Amino acid sequence: MISRLGQVSSNGTEMDYYPVLIDGAWRRARARSIFRAVNPATGEELPGDYPLSDFADIEDAVRAGRGAALEMMTAAPESLADYLELLGERIGGATEALARMAARETGLPLDPRLRLVEIPRMIRQLRLAADAARDRSWCRATIDTQADIRSKYAPLGGPVVVFGPNNFPFACNALGGTDFAAAIAVGNPVIAKAHPYHPGTTRLLAEIAFGCLEKSGLPPAAVQLIYHMQPEDGLRCVAHPMLGAFAFTGSRPAALALKAAADKAGKPAYIETSSLNPVFLLPGALKTRAEEAADELFASCTQGAGQFCTKPGLIVFIADPAGFAFFKVLRSRFQGSQPGVLLGRSVLEGIETALAAMGNAGAEVVVGGKRVGATGFRFENTLLHITGESFLRNPAPLQQEAFGAVSLCVLCRNEDEMLGIAAVLEGNLASSIYSHEDGADEALYQRLEPVLRIKVGRLLNDRVPTGITVTASMVHGGPYPATGHPGFSSFGAPISFYRFAALHGYDRVRRHRLPPELQDRNPTGKMWRLIDGEWTRKNIERPEERQA
Repeated sequence: MISRLGQVSSNGTEMDYYPVLIDGAWRRARARSIFRAVNPATGEELPGDYPLSDFADIEDAVRAGRGAALEMMTAAPESLADYLELLGERIGGATEALARMAARETGLPLDPRLRLVEIPRMIRQLRLAADAARDRSWCRATIDTQADIRSKYAPLGGPVVVFGPNNFPFACNALGGTDFAAAIAVGNPVIAKAHPYHPGTTRLLAEIAFGCLEKSGLPPAAVQLIYHMQPEDGLRCVAHPMLGAFAFTGSRPAALALKAAADKAGKPAYIETSSLNPVFLLPGALKTRAEEAADELFASCTQGAGQFCTKPGLIVFIADPAGFAFFKVLRSRFQGSQPGVLLGRSVLEGIETALAAMGNAGAEVVVGGKRVGATGFRFENTLLHITGESFLRNPAPLQQEAFGAVSLCVLCRNEDEMLGIAAVLEGNLASSIYSHEDGADEALYQRLEPVLRIKVGRLLNDRVPTGITVTASMVHGGPYPATGHPGFSSFGAPISFYRFAALHGYDRVRRHRLPPELQDRNPTGKMWRLIDGEWTRKNIERPEERQA
């Protein structure tokens, strides 16, 4: 939510505000209005005015990005990797200033969250992307020597616009976060659209990222920054004929509007919208570790004031004696607990809207349910409950994401009702099943897992879904509405690259005109290629070469 908008020339004089980064230069925005970030812990505006750009700025950025994209089509993977590594190194050197700015703008704790966890994670993401870019195997070079047809993944030929989310000012920032790293690693320029909750943090990252370009040899417009835009200009942006693709993490209505505009124009759209990340606690697990599970779920639900996209917002169990004992413990953990700081007013209002919808559908608040304090943005840690029968009668409004420390407990009568609830779930990023350590729940697990498997991107056992491990095999995606396409992940290198890549085919093209990855000689000697149906690192030998 923008804290303040004012006319740029309301009294006939121009107002000072931070410049945007477009086409290789920091320049004055053609601003419709200005805004300031807010300290969510106090509700007070922070110093520094930022522009809400006119579409003319966006047009200039997209056109400059298209020019940069054509230059980057032939960029050496080593140059892309060197850039990402240099960026990570310089971010590490600026940790203190970055973390302190983000703490003021988001209310997130300086330590350990920002300085010791999230910035190191951001740097690791950049390094993993660099490693994958340098290795080149990600491009899946595929060669049929008999037909002389070859293909590989390559850049899109247009800029990628990244709309950064509100909850991870570093790991998911439009400037340097996971989408940025993937787009650059493939060879695409990035137009970063800062989140208005942390424009200063994004500005500092942009200064670092822009400063790294010259040393890398990448074009000056490989990295651009626009702070904010009108919704209608966002729709025009993602449908621009020169755009390569866009990535957006945020509210479902905004994501769907952007996706519809991009789809109409034939532009790739990658959205992450909402997820409840349901946790299923099977009877045997609750008989042996009800208190332990309650502690883990409470910590997971309230971590970061519940503003994690993998927060467990739905907790499903059977209402037998062990289930009621677990519920009692979980309720006691919520009672009297201190709420954290929410990222902004819109998050607070979103929680209230979601709770009202759940209440109208039959859910009852057990603990919490109200705003806290007159200053800043806080909401009581909230636990609700509903019977499985009532949930199944009207599941849609009970699956609204309340982006905060809010969880809904569903008390089932029996195993069949639990399976029925799994069957009506919408798509989610993650889900976890707690089961008995010695196999007492195995039969129920084997019935539940196939139903749940197609509803989530990442399935866990015996642990909460909160948190992402930065590794090549991590899946952070899932069926709609968690994301717009279940075949991709926004985390993990190189799996995240494919959202911003095009498949290029070469049919009997003269060998010296082929990209290095598709020529007979393996360009690195280590890159994996699929040649005549076999994954190999070998060079292709022609018959005359073998005879020699």
